[in-house]
Parts: sequence; structure tokens; C-alpha cells
Amino acid sequence: MALVGFVGMGNMGYAMLKGVLQLFPPEEIVFSDINVEASARVQKETGIQYAESNPECANNCKYLILAVKPQFYSKVLESIRYPVTPEHVVISIAPGISIEDVKSKLGHDIRVVRAMPNTPALLGMGMTGISYESSDFKLEEKEIINKIFSSFGMFQKVDEKLMNAVVCASGSSPAYVYMFIEALADSVVKYGIPREQAYTFVAQAVKGSAEMVLKTGEHPGRLKDKVCSPGGTTIAGVAALEEFGFRNALIKATDECYKKATSF
Repeated sequence: MALVGFVGMGNMGYAMLKGVLQLFPPEEIVFSDINVEASARVQKETGIQYAESNPECANNCKYLILAVKPQFYSKVLESIRYPVTPEHVVISIAPGISIEDVKSKLGHDIRVVRAMPNTPALLGMGMTGISYESSDFKLEEKEIINKIFSSFGMFQKVDEKLMNAVVCASGSSPAYVYMFIEALADSVVKYGIPREQAYTFVAQAVKGSAEMVLKTGEHPGRLKDKVCSPGGTTIAGVAALEEFGFRNALIKATDECYKKATSF
């Protein structure tokens, strides 16, 4: 019997699996996916055996990660309703699906962790928000949960009522960052920098700036001010961003993201 199982092997499931594989040997992991060709490919790449069905996957692990999109949750939960027992730890990563939603389908004695990871997990640089009732889990189980989520990046435990906001903060936001990188690269390609160099300059600037926030602990506004010399180039660019609604666009994007997360 394996320790960790995955139902679903899409982008997010695969990213998490790659991290977990750094902690546990292939024989301690199992997965299932409706795409047989994709399953075979993942098995060949990782050495992890795949289960023929979701119930078989659930039967062969203790920590069961449901890495499927919210629109498929009802069907998936129905398929694992009987194999899942109170001994399992069910980990749900779908936006908008609450712990109570999962329990209502699997049984109120089933123990559930709700999580929101993001795709940089593929490189071990993910950010995940997790929520669960601590009293429902043994110390060793909580240690395994922490190990799973630290295997592909950082994590923070939050109150479940904040999980839809976590979707906005880190779950969906990599897409906005990629758009920012693409747009800023386009803007300097216009002035002659070759495109591949433009992506490198901009992406490294984003990476370094993020590290400054994480490592220094300084307020982002203060770090911004340190770049903005009086009468200089940076403050001119910042003024243009303010004029054309940079902050407002991000806030509006978050509003729409949050609205969608609460609609499932």
C-alpha cells in the first residue's frame, strides 16, 4: 500500500507529484487519471505505478490528493465515496470547494484538508495555502501534511474563510505575473532588445524583486521608494502606471477571481 495518492494528473497534480517524489520513493506513491496515455507517460517518467480507477487509487493510499478541477468534483467524490474511510486524509485543492462540500459527499467523519497550491510548484517554488481542523489529525499526520506541501515550495496555514482570497493571492496570480513579464518584454523589444534577452531581463527582475520582499521583510512600498529617485526614470514610469490604472486593474482582477471562486 502506498502512502500518498493523487486523483488527477493534470498540470497541478503533476507539479505536486514531482515535489512529493523528492520525499517519498515511487513505491510510496500512486495515482489515477482518466487519460490512460498520460498515465502511462507519467509512469514511464517517474516510475510511479498508476491505478486503473479512482476507487483503486483511494484503496491503495492513506493521503489522497484530489487534483481535479471543481467542475468535476461531484463525479470524482461519488467515485471514491465508499473506498474512503475515516483513516484517510483527503486533501482537496479545487478553488471554491469547501471542506464541508467534500464531507457532505464523502461523510462527515472523513477528515479533509483544503489547499490552494500554484503551478510554480513544478520547480519547487510553489506557494500553497492550507486549512484544516487541527484537532482532527494526529501529530504524525500533521507532520506528513506539512512535508507534502513543503516538498514543492512554501505553505501557510490559514482560516478556511480566507481560502478563496488565497486563490486570488497566489493560486491564479502567476498568470498575471506572466502577462506582466510578456507585456514589459514587448515594451523593451520595441526599443531594440532581442526578445529572448528581454524575457531574461524582465523575469530575473521579477524573481529578484520577489526575493527582496521575502528576504528583507520590508514593506513593498518602501522597497519601491528605494528605486524611485527624485526626478528619475523610475518615478516617471510609476506615475504612468498610476495614471493608466495599474493598481485598479489588479484589484478588479482579484474581484473577478474571487467572485468566480465563490461560484462553484
